[in-house]
Amino acid sequence: MHFDWHGGTISRHTRVDPAYKNTQNVRRFLLLACGEGFKFDRDFMAWVRNSTPKTMGEVADEWLRRHSD
Repeated sequence: MHFDWHGGTISRHTRVDPAYKNTQNVRRFLLLACGEGFKFDRDFMAWVRNSTPKTMGEVADEWLRRHSD
């Protein structure tokens, strides 16, 4: 059973599944987790969808790692 990326409740423990979509629901979660500076970019989206198992917490942590200055 795939997660509902449009309406499901996303937490740091939500697993990224093969049906993952960059929805407004995902954007809201990542804005809360990463801050107002969050935005999708092509390299980051490719990393999220690279078939390596990960959670949404790991997704947020990776975005923060990539954008820490």
